[in-house]
Amino acid sequence: MTAFHRSPPPSTALSPEHRRATLVRARDLFNAGAYWEAHEALETVWRSIIREEEALVWQGLIQAAAALLHQQRDNRHGVEVVGRAALEKLAGPGRPDVEFETATFRAQLARALTGEGDPPRLEFRTDD
Repeated sequence: MTAFHRSPPPSTALSPEHRRATLVRARDLFNAGAYWEAHEALETVWRSIIREEEALVWQGLIQAAAALLHQQRDNRHGVEVVGRAALEKLAGPGRPDVEFETATFRAQLARALTGEGDPPRLEFRTDD
């Protein structure tokens, strides 16, 4: 089973500073189109999650990066399967315990995965 279909491993706590630095790195990598590297950085945060509901959103972001990597590699099946899973996990309102904005991201991801728009950008929420 892959990292896309399991619960996060036992929690490895991140300090607030390390978590923020990891999120900045993930955002920068994702927005530069380095989806595999962004996926890895996002997994660092995912592994530190205790609450399952929060973990699902992080898993959706990880899957979004993987789906876009499949798209870069012209793997249509990967785009459809992993992209659908990402969209399901990112559905619903944003979560206050997830620093990234997910509602607009999800809408942009849906368009990008069908070839109707540019890839979404990971952006920090501004409502803090």
